[in-house]
Amino acid sequence: MVNGIMDFEFQNDCVDFLIDKTTDVASKQIITIKAPTGAGKTVMLVKYVDEYLKNTNGKTAFVWLCPGKGDLEQQSKDRMDELTPQRDTRTLLYSMLMGFEGESVTFINWELVTKKGNNALKDGEKANLFEMIAAAHKEGIKFIVIIDEEHMNNTKKADDIINAFAAKNIIRVSATANKVPHHEFYEIPEDEVINAGLITRAIYVNEGVEEKREYKDDDDYNYLLKLADEKRKEVLEGYKLIGSNIRPLVLIQFPAGKPENIKFVEDKLAEMGYTYDNGMVSIWMSDDKKNTEHLTDLDGSPAFLLMKQAISTGWDCPRAKILVKLREGGSEDFQIQTIGRIRRMPERKHYGINTLDYCYIYTFDDNYKTGLLATMDKAYQVRRLFLKDEAKDFELVKELRNLDFDGLGERETLVKVYEYFKEKYHLGNDKRVNQENLEAGGYNFDHEIDSKIMQGEFRTMDDLATGMSKHNIGIKTKVNTHTHGIYLLHSVDEIKKVTGMQSQKVKNILRRMFSKGKKTKYKFVALENDDFYAFIINNVKQLKMDFKQVTSGMSVQLTLVMEPKTATFNIPEMEIYKFCEVKQRQLMRMNAYREYTNEFITDKTRSLPERLFERYCENNDKVEWVYKNGDTGQQYLSVVYLDGLLKQWLFYPDYIVHMKDGTDWIIETKGGEQSGHSKNIDVQVANKFNAFKEFAAKHKIHWGFVRDIDEQLYINNTEYVEDMSDDRWRPLSEEF
Repeated sequence: MVNGIMDFEFQNDCVDFLIDKTTDVASKQIITIKAPTGAGKTVMLVKYVDEYLKNTNGKTAFVWLCPGKGDLEQQSKDRMDELTPQRDTRTLLYSMLMGFEGESVTFINWELVTKKGNNALKDGEKANLFEMIAAAHKEGIKFIVIIDEEHMNNTKKADDIINAFAAKNIIRVSATANKVPHHEFYEIPEDEVINAGLITRAIYVNEGVEEKREYKDDDDYNYLLKLADEKRKEVLEGYKLIGSNIRPLVLIQFPAGKPENIKFVEDKLAEMGYTYDNGMVSIWMSDDKKNTEHLTDLDGSPAFLLMKQAISTGWDCPRAKILVKLREGGSEDFQIQTIGRIRRMPERKHYGINTLDYCYIYTFDDNYKTGLLATMDKAYQVRRLFLKDEAKDFELVKELRNLDFDGLGERETLVKVYEYFKEKYHLGNDKRVNQENLEAGGYNFDHEIDSKIMQGEFRTMDDLATGMSKHNIGIKTKVNTHTHGIYLLHSVDEIKKVTGMQSQKVKNILRRMFSKGKKTKYKFVALENDDFYAFIINNVKQLKMDFKQVTSGMSVQLTLVMEPKTATFNIPEMEIYKFCEVKQRQLMRMNAYREYTNEFITDKTRSLPERLFERYCENNDKVEWVYKNGDTGQQYLSVVYLDGLLKQWLFYPDYIVHMKDGTDWIIETKGGEQSGHSKNIDVQVANKFNAFKEFAAKHKIHWGFVRDIDEQLYINNTEYVEDMSDDRWRPLSEEF
């Protein structure tokens, strides 16, 4: 026990793990701790730091990095001062003045060292941060860096700061961490935190929301607020029954914080009797805070808090019990970290009453995500490599988009899209039949906007994120062209992404084909405006798929349309490649970069045909060197191709191979065949093939598309066919 704080076995086990790993010279540098919100993360880290300093030589300085939102670094420092007052805790400013000394713990706000223009990183009269770190190293000080809520600043600039400390160990803590092979990893099971009574026994999503209920205009806001208030009153009565004066708090989250939405909710709450003036409503936005002084007190007056994502991390208010997540545009995902704000039990115990032992979410969102780290912290690291001398003088021509050419005009594009729909869905002049055929093809012509939302009880965050035991219910929302205009724009933008067309052009084409209007040519159905909104919003996925297929149609040859811009390509002298640790490390001698090993061609970093091709080159005596091109960026080799709408795109061939006889090959790898089925997922493959063929002929370069069957590679550089049994796919060994 540290200074009167209750011990929990799962916390002590985590502390023991950290002590073992940070005192073991064979331990991996990075130690990742996955700890559910409410597990007492700060207490565990304080216990660990105190225990470590008690039992080591005093030459270690701790650096505790916290996200800047919510003054979490000051909260963490205050907590450590409370629990271990004997420890030397500091702010960054103090350590900048006095240096990083042994047994000190410096709490640093991420924004202070990563935000542009911060004084901490400016050269001047005082030594800057990097110089102070270097001075500590000269004094023999070793660093251990603690990265709190590390998913919040998983960026290149943050990484540079971390690297500057050259830490003996880096301890990364998050509720959303992933296990990766190059880290030590420890996970505190959420069930243990639940069983300890620290967090709610379950999360209830959309309790009382009626299936197939029809909503209108802003009624979803009204409805969710009403349900949340009814639940708040029920929880309040539950606390009174057990003699507690805890006042439950409802969090109302606006992802974007649009003023008109905030105003609507403020007005609605006022109608219900809750205002800023009577102390029942608080707001916490970056530019607006009201009634927040005693907000986190268990008996605090505010019943509702209006907030954004800004306080979803590092903010502790155990009386928060209910979360209302409002939609502001239809595209926001529900970040799991936000839910952590309502999971803490206010008195660190369960009451044996479901109403009090659960927390509650009300939302019409259907996407739940575990946060940034889940997508950023993959099972690889990165390493800088340097080019071999023999590849430094290599040059090729690369193509760039010609900005004077912008594809087909709107009418020509409309004709292409119209002909595609007409052929695929067997459409003609009879609008009733057209609608029936489109419906048979999967299109939805409901008058309302259809949504599927989750409902039910979830024990853990992982259960919620994966939808385990979920029950989806359908809801319908009556179209309002004012409030749903943003949903329509979002749907149009989704189609724009796959076509490269301007949003207005997409919208105009959709209206010509599906909306009532004076122009009847190219009209499949003539929907009223409300029905047109519902049609586009309800069918955005299928529309995206169909428009993408239109763009995959064969384009005319590039030279008949326009001449792309060109520039000189040289292989970058330094490259950063992703790699993953392997059991047996082997140098790839034929690669253009020094120290390129089989760590760079694992199933985490390369596709199967890429891995097969690199190994093929490694074992080919005719090859002098092989270079893996980048996927995007001006420094890499690019070729312009046109899609079916004559829109310009760049693609980046996978490999350049320089042969010992002086010839050069450019190779693009694609998914091959397995059990008679194609693994290729690129709908633009034929357009890329033809552009590549023309590019190679113009610049007199050997080339080919390479695919795999049964882990054997085949090449084609004549005419593209998908079927690899065709003779145009020849064994790669016949070419080189």
